[in-house]
Amino acid sequence: MTLVINEDKCARCGVCEPECPNEAIYQTEDAYAIDLSLCTECKERYGDPLCAAVCTNDGIEEAEQSLYKKCLNLFG
Repeated sequence: MTLVINEDKCARCGVCEPECPNEAIYQTEDAYAIDLSLCTECKERYGDPLCAAVCTNDGIEEAEQSLYKKCLNLFG
């Protein structure tokens, strides 16, 4: 499983970007994103995702949760 940034919750503060040891988080024109090919959820070193730990709005989620929420919004 991998992590995604929920754009609805992201405050675009940038606090997550320097925490990523794999440099998987980057800024786009109007949001932050996670490069799925680089994200390891910090399991090899820390056990828990550092970016999610510092996110003040709980905007970093596991991909399945995000997809599940989108389905709920579409289909109720």
